[in-house]
Parts: sequence; C-alpha cells; structure tokens
Amino acid sequence: MRVSVRGINLGYTDEGHGEPLVFIHAFPLSRIMWEPQREALASRYRVINIDLRGHGESDSILWHFTLDDYAEDVVALVQHLHIERATFVGLSMGGYILFSLYRRRPELIKALVLADTRAQADSEEAKAGRMALAQVAYRKGMSAVADQMLPKLLAPGSLKTRPELVERIRSIILNNDPAGTIVDLMAMAERPDSTPLLASVTCPTLVIVGEDDIATPPSEAHYMVDRLPQSKLITIPGAGHLSNIEQPERFTQALMDFVSAR
Repeated sequence: MRVSVRGINLGYTDEGHGEPLVFIHAFPLSRIMWEPQREALASRYRVINIDLRGHGESDSILWHFTLDDYAEDVVALVQHLHIERATFVGLSMGGYILFSLYRRRPELIKALVLADTRAQADSEEAKAGRMALAQVAYRKGMSAVADQMLPKLLAPGSLKTRPELVERIRSIILNNDPAGTIVDLMAMAERPDSTPLLASVTCPTLVIVGEDDIATPPSEAHYMVDRLPQSKLITIPGAGHLSNIEQPERFTQALMDFVSAR
C-alpha cells in the first residue's frame, strides 16, 4: 500500500489486528527486512512496516532532510492509520529515528525496541565515512554501496556460510535509489547526541543487539541500558548488525516476550 503524507508517497504494509507494532527499518534497506517478524506476528498483533522516504516503494527526493523529517513521516502515517499509541521497533537508523520521534511525540509511544543502534552522535571519523559512502552512491551506484555495507551488516559467519542471505540483503539494497541513500547519510551524520534523552525515557524499553555486531557493538547497547530507566538488554548470539534477519526466531521471541509482559 502507498499513502500520500506531507507531500510524499510512503509505501507500507498494515496487517493483522490487536496491539499495533510499528517497525522502522535500517539503512540502506527497506521494510522488506521485517518480513520474518511480519510473518510471525501478524496473527497476534497489528503489524505496520514502513518504507522510509527514499527506500522501497516510497518516493525518493534529493534534498537536505533531517531525521526529524523521517520521524514526522512516521507520525503522519500513524495518524493516517488512526493509531493513538503503539510499540515502535527501530533497528540501526530506525533507532535514530525513534529517538527523534520520542523527543517530538512521546505520547505516541507505548514502548520502544531499540535494536542494533546507538544513542551517541557520529564522531568526526564516522561523518567522514558517511561522506565517502555518499560519494560512492553518487558515482558508482547501489551495487558499490552494497559491496561496502554487507561486511558491516552481517556477522562474519553469515558472510561465509549463508550466501542466500547475503544475496537477499544485497537485493534489498539494490532496490533503493542512490538519491535516497545520499539523503540518509547526510541526515545521519547531522543527527544530535541522544544520550541526554535516555534518562527521560519513561516508557518500557527493550534493547537488542547482535553478539557479532561490528557497526553498533554490544558496548553501545550496554551504554544505552545503563542510562534508560525502564530497560532490558537482550544479546543475540550468531547475529551481526541485522539481528532480526540473521536470527529471526530469537529476535521475534524476545520481542514477543517484551510485548506480552506489559
């Protein structure tokens, strides 16, 4: 499905009934990354998966946006779907967007799931890396972006022994527009430090991290949990940055246990 909100067409799926769970995907992927969770959870919950601007079936606009713009897109879609409160699940860039969402509209958030993400702003080195990747997207296209990103997204074991998974992630990346990728990178590089926000988060929060995540390692998850008042940490063995795809059963069970406990 697609809907026009805030002057942009967003792709999304809305399936199932019951408590709403809103999933926000990672960079440089799309809502397809949440298919294992949609398939497992839609019989028990209302599952909403969103393509962020520049990804999947959503419009790609080459302009200077911030993660607040992405968060406002999510707000507009949730309001279009007449959802008053939901549990929001964000992985990596999706987690960055949830920090923005909490700053702007905390009343919409019943609970948070922050997966394979971090609270701190980018270091100067990380910003330079994003700039370099933006140049790769501009000059060489999404295949070159996939080549650089796959070793950061998947655990070494997955890269070596699960070629079908590697190709599935590559295909998701290739389906995105280079313009959207460039906008993402600029927005992430400019995001603020969310560390001061953590102590003020009053809703229950689940932090999930892949044991072999090199992009946002377990130390980042511990950093957040140490500062979040109502938080729990789950570390998933055999998973890298895309823990929900590499170990979908473990990820989904952790999510279900968290939601059902409230």
